[in-house]
Amino acid sequence: MVIHTPANDEQRRARPGIRGLIARNPLVSFFTLAFGLSWVAWIPYVLSEQGMGLVGFRFPEVLGSPQLLALLPGAYLGPIAAAFLVTALSDGRDGVRHWVGRLFRWNVNWRWYVSLIVGVPLLLSAVSLPFSGWQVQAPPMWVLAAYLPALVFQLLTTGLAEEPGWRDFALPRIQPRFGPLLGTVILGVLWGAWHLPLFLTDWAGYPHVHWTQPVEFVLAAVVFSFVITWVFNRTGESLPLAMILHVGVNNFFSVAWTEMFPGVDPSQDSTHIQLIAWGTVGLVLIVATRGKLGYRGETTPTS
Repeated sequence: MVIHTPANDEQRRARPGIRGLIARNPLVSFFTLAFGLSWVAWIPYVLSEQGMGLVGFRFPEVLGSPQLLALLPGAYLGPIAAAFLVTALSDGRDGVRHWVGRLFRWNVNWRWYVSLIVGVPLLLSAVSLPFSGWQVQAPPMWVLAAYLPALVFQLLTTGLAEEPGWRDFALPRIQPRFGPLLGTVILGVLWGAWHLPLFLTDWAGYPHVHWTQPVEFVLAAVVFSFVITWVFNRTGESLPLAMILHVGVNNFFSVAWTEMFPGVDPSQDSTHIQLIAWGTVGLVLIVATRGKLGYRGETTPTS
């Protein structure tokens, strides 16, 4: 754990130039970089024929989608790169070592892994039933065979690109300052808002996007964040489990959902389902933990 003494904190904050500015404002610096780097990198995607169509260019499709080449580089340039840069400049090698250390906190009770890997698709399947007209079919064998490999792939792409920033860097700094409840709301809003340029691309089905869709998406990110915060806190700040929870949702919707529930509307229903599912679980956790969401107030970097 990184130890911050008042003398060290004052020394870091008194540094001249960009390092001192970042040390005095690490959260603002992180979010500014995360948004700025990703949004700039996504400009070609937004302007392309798979976006607003202002430039006569299409990203090649890999695995049936342009997102690996159009979306993922901007994701890697955003949260994880911003978290590394701000940590290195403000906290030095010890800070980077502590930040990286949470990424390797795999030594958590096996029940957590089973609960998340199995529980996420079960919960989302239960909420999907009324949206499919109560019609469900057994997933094909290829879905069962691909599900876990696809989950690992999602961990190395979406999970690794985002969660070292949102949960590994930002959450441990937000909770001591704002508390777990308000801190999670702030982080959830910003996490959801980071995705907004993608609503101008085929990622969100542009141009058939209603203004309510990004609003609902941000709300879903907030209620989902309550659950991720609780898992992160309860597992001793295990980033791998936060990543598994996050990408477990992506994996279910991209691999199994439409195969199991052919009556759903992929362009509309997935966000409705997430809002209901995670809103319900999040409310239960808030009430059960009295708003603490598993946070015990251990010493963490708060600057």
